[in-house]
Amino acid sequence: MRFTRSLLWSFLVIAGIVSMVMAHEAFLDTAKVIKKVPTTHKVAALTFDDGPDPHTTLRLLAVLKAKQVKATFFVLGSQAENYRGLLAEIVANGHEVASHGYTHRFLNKLSHGEFAEEIDKAEKAIGAAAPKPTLIRPPGGGYNDRLVAELKQRGYTTVLWSIDPRDWSGRSANQIIDAVTRKIEPGSIVLLHEGACANFTPEAVAGIIDRLRERGYTLITVSELLQYYEIRH
Repeated sequence: MRFTRSLLWSFLVIAGIVSMVMAHEAFLDTAKVIKKVPTTHKVAALTFDDGPDPHTTLRLLAVLKAKQVKATFFVLGSQAENYRGLLAEIVANGHEVASHGYTHRFLNKLSHGEFAEEIDKAEKAIGAAAPKPTLIRPPGGGYNDRLVAELKQRGYTTVLWSIDPRDWSGRSANQIIDAVTRKIEPGSIVLLHEGACANFTPEAVAGIIDRLRERGYTLITVSELLQYYEIRH
């Protein structure tokens, strides 16, 4: 009897794991784009667009290292070519590298040939210092069904965001912090930027991490966040 119960319990555990994996795969398969991950766990992802950049990359890496947080960097292929050493530093620090295209052209506005060139050139540039990315964020958040389908065929999951503090617009660190912490929810994906226009972002990131930890949040990469998908009936 005890053996039968143990066997039944093992079966239920395995069935539960299989169900979670299948649900996760179904989520990625049916979602056109990922803006936020439905979960009750207090987890969120910080993401950085437009780098690597000499104004911000090393400062961001220093903050993230000090706070022991891993993030996702959506890098431009052109920037990866110009600052390969900075991209290598991102990888060496254990962060996730994703694609943001090659030149920041809106992918949904391009011809098929132009689109293919953007993706191919970005892959080549990023691949010189990082693994081939599996996540992509179209510049400007512009997409359509055709674009998402073509990206999926190339092995990409399209990721947008649920929180945009507009850190590129000259906002102070405190304004950026407040904009993020006001809207944070379990499963949030936070959009942040690199470059001279985002000079206060590294300072803001330190404050964001501290404030969210006070609320019980854990900050992880986008790929890790996707593992927290839960079925909601």
